[in-house]
Amino acid sequence: MTGAMPSDLEKLRIDRSQKADGGPPKWAARWIIAGVALIVLLGVANLVYSRWTSAVEVEVMRVRPAETAAAAAGRRIILNATGYIIAAHKIELASKVVGRVAWIGVEKGDKVKKGQPIVRLEDDEYRAQLQQARGYLRSLEAKLEELENGSRPEEIAMAKANLEQARADLENARVNLERVRKLAAEGVLSRQALDNAEAQYEAQAARVRSLEKNYELVKLGPRQEQIDAVKGQIEEARGRVAYFETQLENTVIRAPIDGTILEREVEVGEYVTTSFVGERGAKGYVVSLADLNDLQVELDINQNDFARLKPRQPGIVTTDAYPDREYEGFIEEIAPEANRQKATVQVKVKILEPDEYLRPEMNASVAFYEEAPGEAAAGETRRVVYVPPSAVRDNAVFLYVDGRAVRRPVKTGGITAQGMRIEEGLYGSEELIVAPPADLQDGDRVRVRGRDR
Repeated sequence: MTGAMPSDLEKLRIDRSQKADGGPPKWAARWIIAGVALIVLLGVANLVYSRWTSAVEVEVMRVRPAETAAAAAGRRIILNATGYIIAAHKIELASKVVGRVAWIGVEKGDKVKKGQPIVRLEDDEYRAQLQQARGYLRSLEAKLEELENGSRPEEIAMAKANLEQARADLENARVNLERVRKLAAEGVLSRQALDNAEAQYEAQAARVRSLEKNYELVKLGPRQEQIDAVKGQIEEARGRVAYFETQLENTVIRAPIDGTILEREVEVGEYVTTSFVGERGAKGYVVSLADLNDLQVELDINQNDFARLKPRQPGIVTTDAYPDREYEGFIEEIAPEANRQKATVQVKVKILEPDEYLRPEMNASVAFYEEAPGEAAAGETRRVVYVPPSAVRDNAVFLYVDGRAVRRPVKTGGITAQGMRIEEGLYGSEELIVAPPADLQDGDRVRVRGRDR
C-alpha cells in the first residue's frame, strides 16, 4: 500500500505545460478594451459639449427712454420721474337705503352710462310705506275740501228751523209768564208758580240766543284757523309722501357718471347698509367705478428735484406695458405738504388724451420738459436712455433676443444718478442684460433668471 502512494500522487500533479482550453482569444479581448475606451471617450465628449453649449443664467431689464421724441421738437427734458397711473376720480358707489340685493346688472370691466341702473334692492317695505303715506294725504285733502266748501244748505236750513222753533217756544214762555204774573197778583197762584214761570222764560231766552249764534256760525262756515291747520297737516303729509317716493327710487342704484366698473362688491342676496360695516357683515358700497378718460400719473418727486417743476409743467407720459406709446400731460395737482419720511412731494400729472391702452395702477414714467427752440437739431429723432453702468462693456451692451445674447455697440455719455447715458445704439423697449458675465460672447445661449425654466 505504501509503495503505491507516490505513483498515485504523480497522477494528481497538474501539467502546466499545456494551455487550458475555453479561454477568450486575444482578438476578443482587444475589442472589449476598445469598446470600453470608446464609451468613456463619448461620455467625456458629451460632458464637455454640454458644458460648452449650456445656457448662461442672466438678469435682464427693459430699456426705457429718458428723453422722448419731444426732444426732437426742441423740448429740453429737465426731469424724469416714475409713478403709477390712477383714476382722477374713483367712486365707491354706495346705497342711500338699506336692503337686500335683488338684482345686479354689471360685471367688472363693464362700461356704464350716467343714470344706468346698476343694482336693485328689494323694495316691498318701501312700497308699503309709500302707500300708507299717500292714503293719509288723501284723507287730509278731503277734510280740507270739506272745510273750504263750508256748511251745506241742509245744515243751514236745520239750524234756522231749530232757531225758529226756539223763538216760538220763547213766545209761549212769555205769554205763560204774563198770565202767571197776573194770577199771582190776584192771589190765585202762589209766588212759587211765578218763579217757575220766570225761570222757564229765561231758560228759553238763553236757548234762543244760543241757536242764533249757532245759526250765524253755520252760515259763516269753518274758521280760517281750522282751515290753515289742516293745510299745514297736508304739507307735512306731502313731505312724507315725497320722502317715501325718494326712498323707493333709491332702491335702484344708478351710475352717477359715464365710466367703467373697476370692482363689483356685492352679489344677489347680500345685504347693503348705510351705517357701520363689519368684516363679514353688510356691504358699505356696491361697486367702484371711474371715468377712464380722466386719468392721472401719481408721482413722488424728490425734494432735491422739486424746484425744477412748476404748476402746469408739461411732460410726456409713457408706460412699461406700451413704451412706444406717448401721451401729452401736465402737472394738475401738487400736494400742499411734503412727505417727511420719504423726503418727497406728491405731484399728479393729468393725461390729456388717454386711450384704451392705459389702465389704473400701471407703471408710468413722465419726462418733464420745457420748450427750448434751437437746442435740438432739426429732424433729430434719436432717443437718449440710461442703463446701469455694469451693463456696458467695451462700448457695447448685450441684449436678450430669443434666448441668445446679442452684442450691440453703443455710444456712451456721462454717468448720472439715473445711470450711464447711452446716446446712440438703444432706442427703448429692448431687453438689456444687466451684468453680463466676463466670458459672455455674441450669440451665446442665455436664459433669464426666474423666467426661462
